Amino acid sequence: MSSNLQSGLQTDPLIAQALASEKARQQSQIELIASENIVSRAVLEAMGHEMANKTLEGYPGKRFHGGGQFVDVVEQAAIDRAKQLFGAAYVNVQPHSGTQANQAVFFTLLNPGDRVLSLDLAAGGHLSHGARPNLSGRWFDAHHYTVRADTGLMDYDAIESQARSLKPQLLIAGGSAYPQVIDFARMAEIAKMAGAFFLVDMAHYAGLVAAGVYPSPLPYADIVTCTTTKTLRGPRGGLILARSDEHAAKLQSSIFPGVQGSLHSNVLAAKAVCLGEALQPEFRQYGAQVVANARALARILQQRGIKLVGDGTDTHMVLLDLAPLGMIGSDAEKALAAANITSNKNPVPFDTSNPAQWVGLRLGVAAATSRGIDEAAMVELAECIAELILAASAGRLDQAVPKATRVVASLCDRFNVLR
Repeated sequence: MSSNLQSGLQTDPLIAQALASEKARQQSQIELIASENIVSRAVLEAMGHEMANKTLEGYPGKRFHGGGQFVDVVEQAAIDRAKQLFGAAYVNVQPHSGTQANQAVFFTLLNPGDRVLSLDLAAGGHLSHGARPNLSGRWFDAHHYTVRADTGLMDYDAIESQARSLKPQLLIAGGSAYPQVIDFARMAEIAKMAGAFFLVDMAHYAGLVAAGVYPSPLPYADIVTCTTTKTLRGPRGGLILARSDEHAAKLQSSIFPGVQGSLHSNVLAAKAVCLGEALQPEFRQYGAQVVANARALARILQQRGIKLVGDGTDTHMVLLDLAPLGMIGSDAEKALAAANITSNKNPVPFDTSNPAQWVGLRLGVAAATSRGIDEAAMVELAECIAELILAASAGRLDQAVPKATRVVASLCDRFNVLR
């Protein structure tokens, strides 16, 4: 936090204390929530800049307000950098979130009531892909494919059969808790067979795609959406990308005035910064380390007898199935929290719809990797996680917490949260 911000916050001690406490929490705990990461000082400075004061609608060179010449610079830089990073012909950097990016795609390609086919929420899908509580599930005729019960992996033959009979207008790939590589080429073939548009939501994998350690969906999808947080290590916001300009005009108007009004000027600057960082050679090293760390975590957990959905990971996350241990996800989440490890309960494929009874736990290593944790340190952390979970399942958590807490404290001291 800059000195100016500290000075200004003296007038609001409640918020100043909350911010100071959150900063201390991040330093003293290890974040293993797959949707979280640690941004650079440059990204933080861009988000806290006076550009936050500027109201603008429209696009660079075609604004509805005056005084936007410098916001034009940062928005165009973000667009150009995203095009270079992902090999896209079209980019919109204005979405306030990945969900609003998806809403704009629906607005562009569909009419209310059209059929959508996407990954089931319990199998790793996302709310904005047609889940009933979400606008996408209320305004569209949403159907869902799932994974194989025996492997936890996508069954492309079954998806093809479902798409052939359903004839959806939109097929969606991607989600928030699918730890393996998705065959985008096969999904594109299925979409073409069904006469559907093909959308890929790579929110969780965007940074891995940028780093070259996860296949890019750009050559196959009609439209790709993502967030700039998670593995891309940027501010909270969304992107829309495409390999051609075919839907450009509709996508532009679908964001503004379709689903959004004024843009977040300071966040655009932060997006530009993070995209610039992702273009550096060091980011490719980061992406490779993320995958190596996730696989190290998966290996140790499996060696300790903990079941993983999909039998491992190709990404930044692992999904634990705690049913064989007689546990629910919230109990494992609390067990890890007792030793200052942050995680989240999650459904596993074919899980109950009641979040209180979910038997999964999702772990992601992107933030831990950003603070410098390598494979050797991840093995230390993974042993603690396994011991905490196994101890909790056996009713002896209090015996495991002291040692795990010491290990976590040592890791936090060795790997500072401020990059």
